Amino acid sequence: MPRATRHLPWQRQLWPRFCRLFWLKSIGTTAIMWVFFEGYFHVLRHPAYPLTVMPLTVVDALVPFYPPALLLYASLWIYVPLAPALLLGLRELVMFGVWIVALCAGGLLIFHFWPTTLAPSGIDRTPYLGFDILHGIDAAANACPSLHVASAAFSFIWLERVLREMQAAAIMRAVNVLWFIAIAYSTMATRQHVFIDVAAGLALGTVFALAALWCRRAVSRDTCQRQRAP
Repeated sequence: MPRATRHLPWQRQLWPRFCRLFWLKSIGTTAIMWVFFEGYFHVLRHPAYPLTVMPLTVVDALVPFYPPALLLYASLWIYVPLAPALLLGLRELVMFGVWIVALCAGGLLIFHFWPTTLAPSGIDRTPYLGFDILHGIDAAANACPSLHVASAAFSFIWLERVLREMQAAAIMRAVNVLWFIAIAYSTMATRQHVFIDVAAGLALGTVFALAALWCRRAVSRDTCQRQRAP
């Protein structure tokens, strides 16, 4: 089935890819998110060292507070599962899961040894719908690197690779680019992060994604060589 699916037009690949290993993908994604939030809240509520306040830059002054960006911020939870949902092989699915767990663990280690926070913005966000919920689950601490941006960058790079393998239309790859940019922008427009957090998150997510894809290619080459061996 996987090999046959790869040769279909990209539109016809979507449903078989989503259905492939559906329960493993669903349960695995839920389990990873649950474990991550358990660790995140523990580090958030029990900082081991004094908090460092992240400085503002010129870029922060150019991005105004924009309450509707909260929808883009929340869309991360739809965006991140897309790449694993489109994977066909069990091995690459496990590899994705292992590396994104490593990414989250690396971020939590940074938060443990270098807890950071944001200076008060002076903006009362309570009148805006949804910000009270956001403050309850994602306070303005553990700021740098932004794991929101890091996980989005990791997912963006993987999703770009999968879409290319599917030979998806250029519009789909453009949507992937714009969605990632929108999520990164939203972290600043909602005043959850400053530019330094975003840049650090982008670097962290990119490093882990490229390392994961390198391992994926290495495993694929090794598999092909074994299959060709007499």
